[in-house]
Amino acid sequence: MVLEVEYRGSVAIATLSAEAARNAFSSDSMQGISDTLNQLMDDVNVKGIVITGTGKFFCAGADIEEFQRCIDEGRIGPLVDNLTSILHPLQVRMRTDPTVLVAAMNGAAAGGGLGLALACDARIAAPEAKLAAAFFKLGLSPDGGTTWLLPRLVGNQVTRRFFFNDEVWSGSEAHEKGAVDEVVTMDELIDTAVQVAAKWGKWSQLSRSGTKQLLDASTSTFFQTQLEFEQALIIAASQTKEFEEGVAAFLEKRDPDFGS
Repeated sequence: MVLEVEYRGSVAIATLSAEAARNAFSSDSMQGISDTLNQLMDDVNVKGIVITGTGKFFCAGADIEEFQRCIDEGRIGPLVDNLTSILHPLQVRMRTDPTVLVAAMNGAAAGGGLGLALACDARIAAPEAKLAAAFFKLGLSPDGGTTWLLPRLVGNQVTRRFFFNDEVWSGSEAHEKGAVDEVVTMDELIDTAVQVAAKWGKWSQLSRSGTKQLLDASTSTFFQTQLEFEQALIIAASQTKEFEEGVAAFLEKRDPDFGS
């Protein structure tokens, strides 16, 4: 099994198996990761998902041995096309879906595995975590959304140095640069990630999905366009039962209950 899933209330913990965490982006395991995460995002009872790995690996990216086999067989292009065609739609959904996704980074996150972590809404890291691009040593350009996601967290030039210097950041270094939100001990990692997923997941569905979409759009649209996007989403949100609950809770001086 590529991802083992357990539940803590409205939060699902999706743990990559040892093999999947080490070579997550083989043809079979990449599809398994996508299928499981999409199924969890389809579940209206799941408000948050914590993604984590096993042992020394959070998600180490591609299966290099499979790369070599496909090079030898003359089918490396179709393999890379297949892998990216699975990963990219998953990441697009992660960035827009109301489900809150939190990466609990227990170990190495490299290549597309780093992209998977960066596509989450929050990243909690253990000191043992390692963030690496790993594309340049393979003679590749970056993928997994890393050139879009990482600059939004740490800035363009820090990202440029990360790639061109082939840097590896520890959990603490990544926190200092803004790539992860918090560093905790390994024993605290999952509990902390679940707490974040549950806290962020308690808000209304349109608050969650709308904010994710608006924040991602904000760096690539004109101000007037962003205002129009905000207007469309807040009008839609104002016509929901969740808004009615929020107004009632405010007037009654209580916390709102959005069904979490």
